[in-house]
Amino acid sequence: MKPASVAPQILEQLKRISTATLTSQLFKLGFRNTYLTGVKPLNPALRMAGEAVTVRFVPAREDLATFEAIGKPGYPQRKAIDEILPGQVLVLDCRNIDTVAAGGEILMSRLQSRGAAGAVTDGAMRDYASIQKLGFPVFAKGMAASAHIHRHFAIDINLPVGCADVLVMPGDIMVGDEEGVVCIPRHVVEQVAQSGLEMEELESWVLEKVQAGAPIAGTYPPNETMRAEYETWKKKR
Repeated sequence: MKPASVAPQILEQLKRISTATLTSQLFKLGFRNTYLTGVKPLNPALRMAGEAVTVRFVPAREDLATFEAIGKPGYPQRKAIDEILPGQVLVLDCRNIDTVAAGGEILMSRLQSRGAAGAVTDGAMRDYASIQKLGFPVFAKGMAASAHIHRHFAIDINLPVGCADVLVMPGDIMVGDEEGVVCIPRHVVEQVAQSGLEMEELESWVLEKVQAGAPIAGTYPPNETMRAEYETWKKKR
């Protein structure tokens, strides 16, 4: 049974929460491997939040990984891009290999025209500078000129994948900002959005206190006295 769609307001909330805060909230819930290490934004000014659509690549074999093969109807990489729904995030499992490109400007432009929320790969992107100008959130480990078929062959869509050594289930929520990407398990997304916003507000207040001269001890994290002061401040706003 397909899970209910995540409410748009939850996704908007997640865009306002840093990936640093999200990893902390997930850690508190017992999730310790949610940050896609090494995956960076091509445009750090763009934030992303959306439901994962996964594509899995396997090692290339010369009789299968050809330019003719990727042009055939149903090739998983192209099929996923052509069928992605508005608000979804394409997650390309490239086996942590960043010497070839998982996609380029044309494929990212197609995702953008479909209304996708972004793209993520633990591989590389080609047409790097052009993608940076698209105004579309793309996250990758690096740049590479060679096409993916030099090393990869796309094998399936919407099955569990390992992206940057993080398990991504289809429908999990991918959140990206200037520091990278976090995968939020679907069933805890509302809880994480709520606790994350609360933590962002608290840390903003703590930062003001520290910048005004307060010591770290007792302020971050706040002790009972500081917590009481914070609660009083919240009520007076």
